[in-house]
Amino acid sequence: MSNFRFTRMDRFPPVVKNLIIINILVWVAQLIYDKQWGLTIKLGLWPVDTPYFEPYQLATHMFAHATYDLRGNITIIHILFNMFGLYMFGRILENVWGHKRFLFFYLACGVGAAATHLIMQYLMGTYSFAVGASGAVMGVFVAFGYLFPNTELMIIPIPIPIKAKWLVIVYILIDLFAGFGNMAGDNVAHFAHLGGALTGFLIVLFWNKTNRRTLY
Repeated sequence: MSNFRFTRMDRFPPVVKNLIIINILVWVAQLIYDKQWGLTIKLGLWPVDTPYFEPYQLATHMFAHATYDLRGNITIIHILFNMFGLYMFGRILENVWGHKRFLFFYLACGVGAAATHLIMQYLMGTYSFAVGASGAVMGVFVAFGYLFPNTELMIIPIPIPIKAKWLVIVYILIDLFAGFGNMAGDNVAHFAHLGGALTGFLIVLFWNKTNRRTLY
């Protein structure tokens, strides 16, 4: 006998909606107050052994995003891609898990991403400043791929659909290669992505083993 209970899908559930709103508001505040208060420097994640590091940055970094490109022009690419990923995959998970469980999962993935980024920087002797929700969103993407592995996704400009499980593996391999490759000019926090992915995978694996009835 199945315990699954059908509920109508909320196209824009409240946690995802509010996370997107908060990220946008923080991004706008960065644009307005960076010159006066250095808001991005305060919110972003600095290496532990620098005078700029603060413990609260483990959480705040995931709500701040890049505001200007290398030419000094305002850029929306960073926040646009992260919020699009959060909406596309996060709304599915929030509808399946409920609001509180999804919020816990998202924040845990963000903190896991930050911790992994800091640890790998220390081990590899590299130091960089990091902002963005990419690690948390990567955890959401991995969870979606775990729960709905055969869902077909269209990725522009690839003309054929790709199953979620294969796309997750491809993204993880890219981050592994780029992270250990340490290529010049690469300003992406690949180990933060991997940390978010690993945290998300472990949480879903644990939930799946301990409480199948509410996982889906």
